[in-house]
Amino acid sequence: MSQATTHTPLDVDSIRRDFPIFAKPLPKGLPLVFLDTGASAQKPQVVIDKEREVYENYYANAYRGVYRFGALVDEQLERSRATIARFVNASRPEEIIFTAGTTASINAVAQAWGRANLRAGDEVLLNEMEHHANFVPWQ
Repeated sequence: MSQATTHTPLDVDSIRRDFPIFAKPLPKGLPLVFLDTGASAQKPQVVIDKEREVYENYYANAYRGVYRFGALVDEQLERSRATIARFVNASRPEEIIFTAGTTASINAVAQAWGRANLRAGDEVLLNEMEHHANFVPWQ
């Protein structure tokens, strides 16, 4: 006999409160709805605070230097990787990769997964609402 899993309903209003930009009403008092996250994701306050901390206290290129600030950034990135791995239930942190953005991510998938799994004549179906960055890698 299997046990039922219960989930707490998603509290959208609570999540919206985490993002300062969503407190800014549009004309006529309408709430902001932002659907271009792949291109320019809005940031929750906790991310804004962390970015500010890094920029003000120890900003450096990751994995490129042997100096103190570089080591601190490396440490923060690895901590983030482990947190994300737990959140998405990855088998291990090394399954989580960081890219420059959605375009770079889609290109990586197209090159790695696409080359290994797609053959001549296979089709990748996309709809007209896709971002341009999702069309080009599959052509």
